[in-house]
Amino acid sequence: MKTMADIYDLLKEYGTFIYTRDPLGDLALMEDEIKELYKAQVLDIKDYQMALLLIRQRETKERSKMQQDDA
Repeated sequence: MKTMADIYDLLKEYGTFIYTRDPLGDLALMEDEIKELYKAQVLDIKDYQMALLLIRQRETKERSKMQQDDA
């Protein structure tokens, strides 16, 4: 798992489609779904950790973009 697209594809594979028109909300939902897949032992620890890292990096980007838009 190397990109956000990989995470979207993984979630789609398990029937989860996330799009709420709120980027931060989408990321929170994605993180919850990834955690549930890990708890269900669908994901191994490496993919789980990488997915959370990618989601959190994107969340940081989105938050800084929102702050720039407010300024």
